[in-house]
Amino acid sequence: MVAQELDYFRAIIQANMEPLARVTEVSEMAALSEQLGNQVWLKREDQQPVYSFKLRGAYNKLRQLPAGSHVVTASAGNHAQGVALSAAHLGHQATIVMPVTTPEIKVNAVRKLGGQVVLHGHHFDAANAYAQTLTEQQGAVFVPPFDDKDVIIGQGTIARELMQQLDTLDVVFIPVGGGGLLAGMAVYIKSLRPDIRIVGVEAEDSACLKAALAAGHPVELERVGSFADGVAVKLIGKETFRLAQKYCDEVVTVTADEICAAVQDIFVATRAIAEPSGALATAGLKKWCRTTGERGLQLAAVLSGANLNFDRLRYIAERTALGAKNEALFGVTIAEEKGSFKRFCQSLGGRAITEFNYRYAGGDDAQIFVGVALRNGQQELDEVKQGLSKDGYQFVDLSDNELAKLHIRYMVGGKPAVALQERLLRFEFPEYPGALARFLEMLGNNWNITLFHYRNHGAAQGNVLAAFEIAAKDQDQFAAHLEKLGYQYQDETDNACFKQYLQLPASLPRMVG
Repeated sequence: MVAQELDYFRAIIQANMEPLARVTEVSEMAALSEQLGNQVWLKREDQQPVYSFKLRGAYNKLRQLPAGSHVVTASAGNHAQGVALSAAHLGHQATIVMPVTTPEIKVNAVRKLGGQVVLHGHHFDAANAYAQTLTEQQGAVFVPPFDDKDVIIGQGTIARELMQQLDTLDVVFIPVGGGGLLAGMAVYIKSLRPDIRIVGVEAEDSACLKAALAAGHPVELERVGSFADGVAVKLIGKETFRLAQKYCDEVVTVTADEICAAVQDIFVATRAIAEPSGALATAGLKKWCRTTGERGLQLAAVLSGANLNFDRLRYIAERTALGAKNEALFGVTIAEEKGSFKRFCQSLGGRAITEFNYRYAGGDDAQIFVGVALRNGQQELDEVKQGLSKDGYQFVDLSDNELAKLHIRYMVGGKPAVALQERLLRFEFPEYPGALARFLEMLGNNWNITLFHYRNHGAAQGNVLAAFEIAAKDQDQFAAHLEKLGYQYQDETDNACFKQYLQLPASLPRMVG
């Protein structure tokens, strides 16, 4: 081991987290252990006073400073609470810059812990830039969320506890955002036990470590997803990447649905409700077991946080069954005649229907949107498909279609009375009071909106589905307008869901821009 890593190892051994940060429990996940054929353990960082591991790094950083220091940081949640509590305990003044999109529950939590909150910008990058400006103007000390030696050392104390709590350990799964937790835990574990595998787990739409490993250096992602907001980081830290590159054995990426299923697994095992980023490592553990087929091992995952807005539970519950492969969604064409619904249900072989959406639209065929409960995952899904094919049904498996899951299932049945030249776009915009009105205002009045669907999921980002009537000659002008808006969007004009449920039948004349 080189001297630099030896310094980390010694510092983690010596780091005193008392009395602020607690020694958290390691809980066995009995049901998941039986399901996967491995012994699965969960390191419970949701038991910290701020319900997140972030307290460790913040506390270790701030305890190095003279009493009465002024510290500044930028954060949308867990790091902010860790800094605020640590500052109050150590007698420092803390200014926390948070995006205006930050949920009220997190803003209030920071204020109650004694932090002075400054709301600035509609995303983290803007808040972080302003925090850097305040730091210079006020002669304060900036507290980075992950790319800092003292912060990394603080997070590494989780590994110190874990190694003391479990005598046997084969693989450790660690969530990755900016990389501070992975770097600190990996350098400590590998220093003692090089044979233990370290697996970093990232959200598929925020995989900055995976991108950096592929490039050989940190690279900035063009955009990141908003669901697991605790790990929504575009660029991994330089020092955290250096350590990850050296000590992380592999990286697993997971979908939002897989994260939701892991939230349920954690609840079943502990009755704790993890935030999406908090369940990330468990989701990665499950995927790794399915992919590798490994059995008979001792596996540990970090439950990194449980700061979840209550109104997000609806979204998580809706997606959990899909993530666990306990539900499938289908778009099916059936005959528009008496008895056709009954015959279709019979073709499912007695399986439970979780939802059934239909609206009469005339013609010989009907388009239905149906959810089917599954008990045996992919195998049973294949059986359902074989049964539908055998009975002569035309169908599309929509279980992995994001447009279907976010919007279509809540708006089936709307088709225009006449053929339209439409573009269908799925937008993502910062969610805050008045955000939807501002979004509509920015869209302008140049084009007729022919379809609009919005649903608040309690997240930092709002999702809107909108169709615009656009003549062929105006396509370039519309594209320029979208570029000027600056919102992230996905063109869904050719999505099978749009064609099946929201457009006129293909036999009627229409043009799609």
